[in-house]
Amino acid sequence: MIEMRVAGIALDAVTRSPIVLLKDSSERRALPIFIGQDQARAIISVLEGQQTPRPLTHDLMANIFAIWEMKVEKIIIHALKDNTFYAILSLSQGDVTKEIDCRPSDAIAIALRTGSPIWVLEEVVADASIPVDQDADEAERKAFRDFVSDLSPNELIKKSRFS
Repeated sequence: MIEMRVAGIALDAVTRSPIVLLKDSSERRALPIFIGQDQARAIISVLEGQQTPRPLTHDLMANIFAIWEMKVEKIIIHALKDNTFYAILSLSQGDVTKEIDCRPSDAIAIALRTGSPIWVLEEVVADASIPVDQDADEAERKAFRDFVSDLSPNELIKKSRFS
C-alpha cells in the first residue's frame, strides 16, 4: 500500500466535475478521483479550515466516532472496477477493529476530519495514477540503468553478506 495525501480539488476541463487529487509522498504520482459536488465542498472546507455553524454529515460522523471512542485507523482505497473506486474505513474501538465499505470521497472527507492516513493499494495506483514529474521518473530510470550496467557478478558477491 502507498500512503497518499490530499493535494487539492480540481475541476475536469470537459465535464466541470470535481476531482480530488491524491499524491504520494514523493509527489511523483497523482491519483485523480471524480467526486460529487457535496463531497468536494466537504473536503475543501477542511483543507481551507472553514467552520460551519452546524455539523455537516462528515463532521457528525467524526463526532460520533469521538464520543464512542472509536478511532479511524486509516482509510484504504482498495479497488477500481468499471471506473469506480472502492474504499473502506478501518475503525477501531479498544481491541476490536472493523472495516466498513465507504465511497472514497466520504472516506477522504472523514480522514481529513479525524487526521487519519489515506492508503491506496499499489495496484490501484498503478492502474489509475498519472505521472506528475516525468523528467524525474526518467532520470531515476537512467540512474538505475547506469548503476546496473556497471555491476559485475563479482562486485555483487563482494557487497553481499554471503562473501
